[in-house]
Amino acid sequence: MTIRLGLGSYGVAWSIGVPTFPPPEAPMDVFDVLDFADELGLTCVQYADNLSLEALDSEQQARLRETAQRRGIAIEVGTRGSQPEHLRRWIVIARYYRSPILRIVPDAGSDRPSAEALVERLRAVLPDLHRAGVALAIENHDRCKARTLAEIVAAVDDPQVGICLDTVNSFGALEGAEVVVAALAKYTINLHVKEFVVRRARHNMGFEVTGAPAGQGMLNVPWLLETLKPYGRSLSAIIETWMPPLATMRETVQQEQDWVRQSAAYLRTLIRD
Repeated sequence: MTIRLGLGSYGVAWSIGVPTFPPPEAPMDVFDVLDFADELGLTCVQYADNLSLEALDSEQQARLRETAQRRGIAIEVGTRGSQPEHLRRWIVIARYYRSPILRIVPDAGSDRPSAEALVERLRAVLPDLHRAGVALAIENHDRCKARTLAEIVAAVDDPQVGICLDTVNSFGALEGAEVVVAALAKYTINLHVKEFVVRRARHNMGFEVTGAPAGQGMLNVPWLLETLKPYGRSLSAIIETWMPPLATMRETVQQEQDWVRQSAAYLRTLIRD
C-alpha cells in the first residue's frame, strides 16, 4: 500500500475563514495553502468545499495546476452535494487537475438523499467517472451510520466508488473510530487523519470532543494505518484539524498552523511517500 501525506483545506479552516466568525487578518487562498503544504514537504493538497476550486477563474485555475505540478504536489478536489449534474461538473474539474479522486459529502443544504436515492445518483455518473479516470470518495459524516455507507458502496458495486474515511466525523452518529474502520476500511480510497480528545466538561455534566495535533490525542494512528494496509489500496492521508477557537483570531490561526506542523512531523514518522 502506498500512502501520500497531504494537507486538507479543512486542516487550515480558521486560516481560510469560518462562517459566522471574524475573518483572519490575511485569509489563506488556494495558493497560500499550496505554499504551506510545500513548506512542510507534503506532496498532496486536498481542496474541499470551504475553499472551492470552482470559484477560480480560468487563469487562476491554470496557474494553480502549473504551480502544483512544478512543485511535485498532487491536487485532490472535493465538493458537497450529490445531484448527478453537480457531480458531473466536478468530475470535469477533478480531471482538469488530474485528481485521482473526487471527495464528496452527499448532503447539501436541504438535499439529504436517502441511501436508495444516493445509489441511483452514483450509478448515473459511473460512465463519467470511468471516462475521466476519477474515483468518487464518499466521506462518512454525522448523518449516516458507517454500515449504511458500506451498503451504499456495495450496492453501487464499482471500483470507481469508495469511501473517504474521516476518523472523527462519525462521533455525530454515535460511532467511534473502531466501528467506522471495521465497516469502511475495505472501501477506503482516501483518509482524513483528524486527531481527537474526549474530555469531561469543566462542570462534569457531559463530555467535549475536540481536536489535537496528530499523535497527541486518542486516535491510534499506527493501528489505523496497519488496519488499512491489507487492502493494498494506494491513497492519500490528509491532515485535518478540529481546533476550537482561542481568544483572538490571530491566536487561533497561529495555533492551527502550529498543529498542522506538529501533525505533519508526527505523521512523517509513520508515512514516507
